[in-house]
Amino acid sequence: MEKFERLERTLIHKGAIIDYYQDTVKVPNGNIVKWDFIGHKGAAAVVAVNAEGKLLMVRQYRNALDRETLEIPAGGLESTEEPTDVAAVRELEEETGYKAGKLELLMTIRTTVAFCNEKIDVYVATDLQPSRQHLDEDEFINVEAYDIEELAQMVYDCKIQDGKTVAALMAYKNKYCK
Repeated sequence: MEKFERLERTLIHKGAIIDYYQDTVKVPNGNIVKWDFIGHKGAAAVVAVNAEGKLLMVRQYRNALDRETLEIPAGGLESTEEPTDVAAVRELEEETGYKAGKLELLMTIRTTVAFCNEKIDVYVATDLQPSRQHLDEDEFINVEAYDIEELAQMVYDCKIQDGKTVAALMAYKNKYCK
């Protein structure tokens, strides 16, 4: 592969969740190009399986789509140094009101590699213990439980379109439901 060289990364805007940069890159033919780059701290997500084998999902409004979505519980890291398993446990309890008795890494995904470095580690949580849901002041989440077959059908019917949720559900179904 030919060599690409980043010459400069300029912060355009620092946001609450992402930072927007413009990169100046020398490409293999010698041309200098400008590319957008979104910096993200990373995230953790959870396929939470209750004692009946149903998966806990969260239904919430998403401003970017101007509608509610059905997703696995997830949230951003508090810093780039925070372990993703710690974030997964925190987000599971905050969003669903359950603590994980057991947590296992299912997969790692990179959401949009063309312009963003976001990495999400997805865990499977079992042996769930009831706790208390404690949402941020701008979060309004309903928790719902589904069989994996129902959720897979929702993916096939394009009712679930969130990338991390689609990937996690299909990986979970393939690994644990044979």
